[in-house]
Order: sequence, then C-alpha cells, then structure tokens
Amino acid sequence: MSALNKQAYSTRDLVYDTLKQQILSLELPPGTAISEKEISLGFQVSRTPVRESFVRLAQEGLLEVYPQRGTYVSLIHVDLVEEARFMREHLERAVIRLACAHFPAEQMSALEQNLTLQQQCLKEPDDRRMFQLDEEFHSTLFAGCNKSKTWTVIEQMSVHLNRSRMLRLSSDHHWDHLIEQHRSMVQAIQQQDADQAERLAQEHLHLTVTDLSMLRDTYASYFQ
Repeated sequence: MSALNKQAYSTRDLVYDTLKQQILSLELPPGTAISEKEISLGFQVSRTPVRESFVRLAQEGLLEVYPQRGTYVSLIHVDLVEEARFMREHLERAVIRLACAHFPAEQMSALEQNLTLQQQCLKEPDDRRMFQLDEEFHSTLFAGCNKSKTWTVIEQMSVHLNRSRMLRLSSDHHWDHLIEQHRSMVQAIQQQDADQAERLAQEHLHLTVTDLSMLRDTYASYFQ
C-alpha cells in the first residue's frame, strides 16, 4: 500500500471511528443533525472520508440520510434493542454454562480485576468508563470460553441496544446492583454452579426490558 493510500485509509478510519464512538456514547444524541461540511471542517479533512464514513454508519443503522433534508443520527429502534437483547441473553446463558465447566485462570483474573475497576467507578462516576468496563467484563466471559467471534457478532447487532444501555448508565449513577450481579456471576463460575450462573445471566440481561420502558418515558424523543 502506498504512503498516500495509507494516509487516506487512516483518515477515513479516524473519522468513522470517532463519529461512531460519539454516537454510541450519546455525545451525538439520537436525532442530531450532522453535515459533511461541518464534520470535514471539524476534522480538518476533505469531504471524501466524511462521506465514506457516513455511508458506513448509515449501513450500520446509526445514521439516517434523507435526500433534500439532511443526515441525522438515527433514533434508537425499540424492536432492534429487543432483538439484540434476545440474542445476547440466549448466547450469554449458554456461554456462562460453558464457563462453569472450564474457565482459564488468566481470564478469571481479568474478571476479578475488572470488578475492582467497576467498584472504583462508584466513587468517581464515569459513564463511558463504566460502559467500557461492562463491555470488557462480558467479552472476557466469551473469550474465556473461546467464543470471541460470537461476541463480535453480538457487538455488530447491538448498536441500538448499546445506546440504550449507555443512556441508562448516564441517567442513573447507582450502579451497585449492576456490579453486584457481575460479582455474583463470577462467584457462580468459581463454584461451577451452572444453573445459578445461567439464572444470574438471564436476570442481568433481562434488566434491559425494565430499563427500556423507563427510558422511553424519560427520553421519548430519542426512541422510535
């Protein structure tokens, strides 16, 4: 790859990755209007990498492009939130049962360290950091069961679910129950109690259903 192509590739990815993170973290809330011109000026790049990033984000369901009207951050689709939750719940219940049969010491250590960092987030609330730790906790479960590619598929399906989760974390910093559920899941794995671990995983991921109802009432303009 030539130096010029590498630069173009890097710029395109930078714009795409940054915009995607801003959308998923709600820095760019659902319904926000954005334009190629404003974004290209903000990044100090030409419109080409911005246009290409818009196409990718639209394909992932994070942007809506309306001819003659403009481009907007997509609203959170309730049906897609539920579908992603359904898939993630059933796959994670299966994975945590595998973890109870065998889970490497290295990944168990990573889970315990993750719990320590989550606990620290209670003292100095940081929505993005807590979301990142939550994601790392669950991805470690899949990695420990040699199911990292399954986790990748879940992530691809979860853009609407993840925005609703981020909204929940940012709207209420009382994360004690969330962390305690994580801790109980780790203890069940250590005790090789597959039935208890699966029950905890189901309860943990089913919280999204209750949270979604509350979020739709509070942030009605964010949802479709």
